[in-house]
Amino acid sequence: MPDIINSLPTFALWAVIAYLIGSIPSGVIIARVMGLGNLRDIGSGNIGATNVLRTGSKKAAALTLLFDAGKGLVAVLLARAIAGPDVAQLAGFAAMIGHCFPVWLKFNGGKGVATFYGVLFGVIWPVGLIAAVAWLATAALLRFSSLAALVAALSAPIAGFMGWPHVFFLTLALCALIFARHRANIHRLLAGEESKIGQK
Repeated sequence: MPDIINSLPTFALWAVIAYLIGSIPSGVIIARVMGLGNLRDIGSGNIGATNVLRTGSKKAAALTLLFDAGKGLVAVLLARAIAGPDVAQLAGFAAMIGHCFPVWLKFNGGKGVATFYGVLFGVIWPVGLIAAVAWLATAALLRFSSLAALVAALSAPIAGFMGWPHVFFLTLALCALIFARHRANIHRLLAGEESKIGQK
């Protein structure tokens, strides 16, 4: 018990640091710098790469994807290097929370898919690779970005449970968060109203 109590300040510190890293609104910043307007007024109003692509700028979308994934990766790698693997898992989840609920945007952020990949590749890259393949396969076959994200998110805890049980609870938490952030997409998918990749 004393060890756990002594560790609490370290966990709390890295949770805050990772949250702040994750809360950097990459898409909003990139869109403004590149003169693409306010993402809240474009497409779905989301701040992620999929909505940035709706501006017509593939470069801006690629940069947003890179930076959003980088937030999760950096948070995990920094925490692991300084505080160890257990803290790194907490940092990864905190970075996801930061992206989805950033303090700078009144806690109304993105859906976390790119940051999810950054966290996975930082914590346990084979699971990240499995999730990436799941996304690519689903997107190629069905052309729904949201459905691909949901399948990829679900593949992570399944892979964790089967091969890397020490990250099962992290991957399960990340999966639950992505499903929660895609509630509207799930309703549209069920209603046959979800737009496909490439549609504005």
